Amino acid sequence: MNRSIKKKMESSNTIPVYGKGKIGIIGSGLIGRSWTLIFISAGYNVTIFDIEQSQLSGALVDIEKQLAELQKSGLLRGALTPEQQRALVSVTSDMKEAITGALHIQECVPENEDLKRKVFSEMEQYADDSTVLCSSTSCIVPSKFTDHLKRRSQCIVAHPVNPPYYCPLVEIIPSPWTEPSVVSRTRTLLEGVGQVPVTVKKEIDGFALNRLQYAIINEAWRLVADGVMSAEDVDKVFTAGLGMRYAFCGPFEVIHLNAEGTASYLERYGSTIQRVSSTFGPSPTFTGPAFDTIVQDNDANYPLDKLQEIRQWRDTRLVALAKLKKDLESQKPL
Repeated sequence: MNRSIKKKMESSNTIPVYGKGKIGIIGSGLIGRSWTLIFISAGYNVTIFDIEQSQLSGALVDIEKQLAELQKSGLLRGALTPEQQRALVSVTSDMKEAITGALHIQECVPENEDLKRKVFSEMEQYADDSTVLCSSTSCIVPSKFTDHLKRRSQCIVAHPVNPPYYCPLVEIIPSPWTEPSVVSRTRTLLEGVGQVPVTVKKEIDGFALNRLQYAIINEAWRLVADGVMSAEDVDKVFTAGLGMRYAFCGPFEVIHLNAEGTASYLERYGSTIQRVSSTFGPSPTFTGPAFDTIVQDNDANYPLDKLQEIRQWRDTRLVALAKLKKDLESQKPL
């Protein structure tokens, strides 16, 4: 490790006086870094754990870079300067150091059930009775990796949308044995750092966001596989149509507004929805000629060597949209 990085890592263990409390982040990858940026923007001290020192060094460099870019573009969250936010971050390869004294732990390790079981077993050794043990998993229900724990009542899932800093939705999913207070505390914390939590009241495979997303992917795939549309034109159905509407109104609000209320909409279109839905057919296997067609089209439309630039383009527009939504929210007549 070079001397400058080592010095930054050592100095980062000094907790500033403006910290609100301690958050532990387990895993220093993209999601862990995103959660770190979110929590420090609200003034929380964050300790990032990883077993690889090189990962921790890279995380610090990337966080500093992102803070500078956010400040330059006017997109930095919170009232603290980039330097003040950076000072809230510490790193460690000692799990005990990351967990001890934390009010909330956000696990961000790869999507592997066995790995999560192992990590949660270690996490609970250093947690106290008030610590919330939370996973960022996108699909694995919490009972799958917490059933063996002594502190399983303190465990919950908070699944962010990628990229979390720009898309504020977070799905909260309790297990059958999660204490209700853990649900409410997690929701309050996430609201306080500027995210938009929703509660999935009971465990269901894929949670809500991915179930809805997969339904769209399935039908989009079928439209291309059946020769109805090109992949590029399917994308335009969302970017120039449904996506514009759904950026401000959810599906239930849409049907309510597209007629004289929900009852009126279903009286008019309920049978049509049933008829069209009956033609959807089985879920695709994502193989065969359609696979080749969609991969080739996407590679041509969104070149692999330009993905990072396209992601930056996307993120900039997501933030602009988020700002617009926030500005317009107070004007919505309710």
